[in-house]
Amino acid sequence: MTALQFPLYRFIVLVGAVFVSGASQGMLLPLLSILLEEAGTSAALNGFNASALYIGVMLASPFIEKPMQKYGYRPVLLIGLLSVGSALFLFPVWKAFWFWFFLRVLIGIGDNMLHFSAQVWIMAESPNRKKGLYVAIYGLSFGVGFAVGPLMTRLVQYGIYWPFLVTGLGCMVFVILGCFLKNSFPSLDSQSARTNPLRRYKKALFLCWGGLFASFAYGFLEASLNGNFPVFAVRNGFSVNTISVLLPMFVVGSLLTQIPLGALGDKIGRKKLVPAVTFIGGLSFMCAVFFANSPFALAIVFLISGMFVGSLYSMGMTYISDLLPPSLLAAGNILAGIAYSIGSMCGPSVGGFFINSFRGGIFFVAIAGVLFLTCMFCLLQKPFVAVDEHERVNL
Repeated sequence: MTALQFPLYRFIVLVGAVFVSGASQGMLLPLLSILLEEAGTSAALNGFNASALYIGVMLASPFIEKPMQKYGYRPVLLIGLLSVGSALFLFPVWKAFWFWFFLRVLIGIGDNMLHFSAQVWIMAESPNRKKGLYVAIYGLSFGVGFAVGPLMTRLVQYGIYWPFLVTGLGCMVFVILGCFLKNSFPSLDSQSARTNPLRRYKKALFLCWGGLFASFAYGFLEASLNGNFPVFAVRNGFSVNTISVLLPMFVVGSLLTQIPLGALGDKIGRKKLVPAVTFIGGLSFMCAVFFANSPFALAIVFLISGMFVGSLYSMGMTYISDLLPPSLLAAGNILAGIAYSIGSMCGPSVGGFFINSFRGGIFFVAIAGVLFLTCMFCLLQKPFVAVDEHERVNL
């Protein structure tokens, strides 16, 4: 098989694979939440099931870096896509809580492999002056997929197999396209290669903890919004079609500003940008508490909040890369994946607790609180110049 070396082809395949991943996640979260709710599953257990995907992400995180250093980006990417596609085909086979939990864990492992290889590959090959823009395009692709995903829940009216079949086939298409990529390997200087991995992670954590909390916050926000809001909406009389339109409004907002915010971050720095957008996003979700029973008002709130924090993950990833030397970039990505996973596991569980314990849209307060904390922590994060000092320190 002839490997294609064109950077444009590689970039298209990577962002396309991320699009399919976003579509599968955007479809799974609301669809499975609705199906489990209709089966009589409690909101807390429903949220726990949704967290399985992120358990898989966290389980895989410590074990991805070494295989990628040994075998390169392409094998990790392809195995991740195969894992996600295979699991999607199996969902309709058996409608059982624990079976779906296991499949979500498998998808989490595959998604982590896919995203880790794609993120490091893109950031390693991007020039510094355009890094924010390229990562924003990456995030935009995921966001478009995530926006399309909930719309595919409507396919269930033709049979439960259809949403899973469409997304699973999408994964397999990019497995085939990915086979034609020329493999590449992450750079790791000899000094870092001899360093104890735990020491490298500790150093990366010290240098970019504020950016890591942004990854945590986005995971919390995304999983709570897509895993808990459908349960809240069904209990408040919203139709499945209404839910499938409301959820993408957040992603639509992110699509409108993803690339402009990425370019703005390149110009003014993520140190200023991330605290500003998380503060405004927190205010938006506080407003959602007062409009929780109005679909039209919620659509506006989701749109505005998405414009500011819908691209928080890509902004946080770029911020992390700003704060780290190249030799710690892979370690930073692994820690970001773990932080995102912890946030994604906490989000549905905390949101399910709030839905069961309080009336109205009080669970939006939890999302707002996490965003306000992100704003504060990023303001406390050491500035970019600290990286230059630490790069001179032997690891």
